Amino acid sequence: MPANRPLWLLLAPYIFLVLWAGGYVVAKIGLQFTSPMVLLGLRFACVVVIMAVLFVFIRPPLPKTKADWAHLAFVGFLVQTVYFGVAYLAFANGVAAGTAAVIMALQPILVAIIAPRWNGEQINWRQWGGLVIALAGATAVIVSRLEIGPPPLLGFLYAVIALLGITFATLWEKRFGLSHHPVTANLIGYAAGLLGLLPLLLMQGIEPINWTWTFAAAFAYLVIGNSVIAVGLLLAMIRVGEVSKVSAMLFLVPPLTALIAWLLLGEVMPPVAWIGILVAGFGVWVATRK
Repeated sequence: MPANRPLWLLLAPYIFLVLWAGGYVVAKIGLQFTSPMVLLGLRFACVVVIMAVLFVFIRPPLPKTKADWAHLAFVGFLVQTVYFGVAYLAFANGVAAGTAAVIMALQPILVAIIAPRWNGEQINWRQWGGLVIALAGATAVIVSRLEIGPPPLLGFLYAVIALLGITFATLWEKRFGLSHHPVTANLIGYAAGLLGLLPLLLMQGIEPINWTWTFAAAFAYLVIGNSVIAVGLLLAMIRVGEVSKVSAMLFLVPPLTALIAWLLLGEVMPPVAWIGILVAGFGVWVATRK
């Protein structure tokens, strides 16, 4: 990144990685107290309320055209409803977290394949090599902890749909996204995501929440750390950087998630996983270095 860019933008990739990877572990904690769709629905509703309050006080500009409104809403639907919502359905239908992580790790590869035809961005041999190395490292981390047995067909289908959701959200934001105020973008995006989630919530049923201090802390992290800060940083990075390079950073999420799970939940990683973390980090460096 150029030196004249603000400090927060220089630190954005690292802050995003920690918050996003930690979100998987914290979500696992939160799901001990409620169902997936209830957790997501309440999470999205709280973000909409927070953004609405900020909007009243800050009064940021609204999108100028109907197309801008549609772009923000569509990206919000793809990220919140398709990616998060359908991924949680995959978990509810028997897909292990490690299996889902391997599937989601294919996102940068799909982006790199589609990007040249989608927005004219060129991918050179070094970036391709880095993407492959990073995928190999991330896969080693997750596969080393996979449970024996393939996921059910329906659950696998849900995971693939979630993968397509985050992939096309990235491509769509890069091609059509504008520099909207983050409060405006989040308010519209999460409102669209919440509306899209309602049918899934009705399908799963509204179960009661076991409110404890642990759940409250996990929920606060998911709302503030993941939904507000991490998603905002992700969209900002997509707008100012090449989409394939931003996607390559996501390769570090599965290994870092495994590391945080080991520290917070005591989920021990085998030696192969530690080697995979180093390999994935090297691949990301190869793909994103100048």
